[in-house]
Amino acid sequence: MRTLAEGNTQLCIYYRGEKVVDLWASASDDSAFTPDSLVNVFSSGKSLEALAIASLVDKGLLRYDAKIAEYWPEFAANDKQGLSVADLMRHEGGLANFDVSIDTEDLLPENIKQNRVGRIIERQLLRFGLANGNKREYHAITRGWIVNELFRRVDPAGRTVGEYLREEISGPLQADAYIGLKREELARVSPIKTLGFGFQLLQSLIPRRFGRKIVHNIFQILGRLLRILPAIRGGRSQRFPPPYKGMKDIDFFNAADVAMGETPSANANCSARGLAKIAAMLAGGGSFAGTRYLGAQAWKDLHADPVKEMMGGIMPTEFTQGGVARFSACTRDATRFERD
Repeated sequence: MRTLAEGNTQLCIYYRGEKVVDLWASASDDSAFTPDSLVNVFSSGKSLEALAIASLVDKGLLRYDAKIAEYWPEFAANDKQGLSVADLMRHEGGLANFDVSIDTEDLLPENIKQNRVGRIIERQLLRFGLANGNKREYHAITRGWIVNELFRRVDPAGRTVGEYLREEISGPLQADAYIGLKREELARVSPIKTLGFGFQLLQSLIPRRFGRKIVHNIFQILGRLLRILPAIRGGRSQRFPPPYKGMKDIDFFNAADVAMGETPSANANCSARGLAKIAAMLAGGGSFAGTRYLGAQAWKDLHADPVKEMMGGIMPTEFTQGGVARFSACTRDATRFERD
């Protein structure tokens, strides 16, 4: 925190089931920020949605190799009948973007159950825009919306992912990790703040030994931009609308109606303590403090059948059938993108 630009931050680490690090701080003396403050953890929510799907596998209600349309027949419209659960979890669903923007009101649990989002997904076309048959394209936001529709159709109680998380994981574990906040929880949220482009550009020119407040220098930033430029151009050429109606920038996620809705892939609000406790449970093979939350076989299935592929044609990735990203240390043969 002395060298980077975070205003508020939390850090919590478990080792072999025991909490060994529990830190929090505010660079601006924000008295409202505590170790129990909730923060949007964006793509860390993808791990929570993967856990939700794994719970259905654990109960024998769903298979990763099954077609999504087996559980959701209407999904098969527009040639989507061949898409499997594993395809979706590996970001190979051909649905990285929708042709319409979603209204935040439609993402409230009661409206999700009216199939407002489901109807939009059902009429989407598969779009594989990459060359050489590569289907892996980051479903930054849409994967969670699709997972939620699949989950509530298979779950015997018809719950959303957020409701499952509260009832079967966050509540029993006493872990502050939520997808879809209740109104009374909004006061605990520490809003996100983005760094302006000008600030980042100026900081990138400062040598690290003189206190640069961002990780990459100007040459690394320009190098990355050049490497991803073809992918950016490809995305722009298709002219997809923003994921949400009214979304202009990342600060959009601070809005109360966004936080109360369910976008599992991008709006989980957690404390470091809560997210770390769930991670400790998963690191423990599905058990924590003597209680099992995910069966041993389901845990293995969640981590099984990893497939390597270039994400968006530019970044090497390895995803399991359950949507777990596997990481490894960079070797001398690693691409420049990986090393940076």
